[in-house]
Amino acid sequence: MFVEAINQTVGVGAGVFLGTLIGFGLRARSGKSQGLIQGSVWKTAVLAGMLAWLLAAVLKMVL
Repeated sequence: MFVEAINQTVGVGAGVFLGTLIGFGLRARSGKSQGLIQGSVWKTAVLAGMLAWLLAAVLKMVL
């Protein structure tokens, strides 16, 4: 059941990853690196995408 929820919510994780990557990438280029995990846009985007994907999958199972 959890695997099915993971498969159904993959778009949420991908969308958050891409949005975070673009947003923090533009922000980091202007010199504002606060809020990044270990100063890395990639690590921040991957973590945000993974957390959003997990949360969406859990909510899909519960609701």
